Amino acid sequence: MKKAQAPIQRFMQLESAGGYVLAGAAVIALAWANLSHETYESLWHTELGLVGMGHEFVRPLHFWVNDVLMSVFFLLAGLEIKRQMVEGELSTPRRAALPIVAALGGMLVPALIYFAFNSDGPAMRGTAIPVATDIAFAVGVITLLGNRVPAALKILLLTLAVADDIGGIIVIAVFYNSGIAWTGLLIAIAGAGAFWFLRSVGKRPGWMYYSPLVMVWLGLNEAGIHPTLSGVVIGLMIPAKAWMTPAAFIASALERLRGAQDQVREGASAEQSKEASATILELSHEAHEALTPLARLEHAIQPLVVFGIMPLFALANAGVYLGGGTMDALDLHVGLGIGIGLVVGKPIGVLCATWASTKLGICQMPRGVDARGIALVGILAGIGFTVSNFIALLSFTDPVLIATAKLSILLGSAVSTVAGLAYGRWLFRKPSERNGIADTLVAAESSDDI
Repeated sequence: MKKAQAPIQRFMQLESAGGYVLAGAAVIALAWANLSHETYESLWHTELGLVGMGHEFVRPLHFWVNDVLMSVFFLLAGLEIKRQMVEGELSTPRRAALPIVAALGGMLVPALIYFAFNSDGPAMRGTAIPVATDIAFAVGVITLLGNRVPAALKILLLTLAVADDIGGIIVIAVFYNSGIAWTGLLIAIAGAGAFWFLRSVGKRPGWMYYSPLVMVWLGLNEAGIHPTLSGVVIGLMIPAKAWMTPAAFIASALERLRGAQDQVREGASAEQSKEASATILELSHEAHEALTPLARLEHAIQPLVVFGIMPLFALANAGVYLGGGTMDALDLHVGLGIGIGLVVGKPIGVLCATWASTKLGICQMPRGVDARGIALVGILAGIGFTVSNFIALLSFTDPVLIATAKLSILLGSAVSTVAGLAYGRWLFRKPSERNGIADTLVAAESSDDI
């Protein structure tokens, strides 16, 4: 488990910082859409694309953000899912059981609540909207609670959010396609096959990989399956094993450094300095080979996704126009289904699933986590901004339903944020402030039930 700690810590730190940027972008979008609605809408409907050789691919800017750039977001999700499956909390059935079961409960109950309000008509397509958890927002909020939060609880929240991503991806793939065009699907499969072949023959990542990536995206788009899922497909195929083992790199580095000691002493000749520089370059290359392609790619694209793509997505999609009678036209049942699903359904689903699974002996609570910690995870799981908005855009074509969904997601996520902060600060207040009620959760012993 120690091997996975550093990547997890870096992932959570970046996601935490990105949560603040994401929140700022959402506020800007909401203000912009209401202060200058025409310019906001005009920008995202600007046509952009590629034209040449008798072909053209021209789409609105909104499409390039939601369907193209978000593929990179889902690529990062795919990488994180695979890393968790290889070396993290999803690497063994026993480790994976609790967050997966909790995530399933946290998806099922909100969906049932939404369906109870919208059991027929076009609004029913939005049943999956309140099932998702936004990793960046949720991790950002739990980070605000400080170092008194047990590390196990933070990892549980992160892993539950990743499991939620898996569920959301499955939902998008199964329920939000427009009928499969087999020609496009064959193109996507051919692209994935070409990617696998390059990987299997040991071809290092580079420009040769771009064509298979584009093939998968275009194939899924042509097949009627949302093309952003190409990111997940490729992410799960990225090698999680380094070309050179860390032990081999360390042995080689030590040998080369011993040989270079005389070359870097004071007064070394120009030839010796040149040889020392060559040694350093070789070590740099070998260090690169000792990192897994998965780790390198995740390290490279996470800042781009967290500080670029996700805020841009929020800017393009969180702008709900509240004037012109929009508030009067909002669909109350859709709003209640989403809002109550996120704020109430998520914590109930997570708590009930955890309680049932631990009572049945299917899962075991992490050390330092008890029912109160699980309740906090459930509340924060109700922050469902990015993927919830994404599913809402796939669910509806009616502008009223889209506006209702966006506003409800914003309000539900905001309430979950405030509730999570308030409950977390109460739960993790200093021992001197507890008046002897309970010891801090940091020192809590493992519990087999909830």
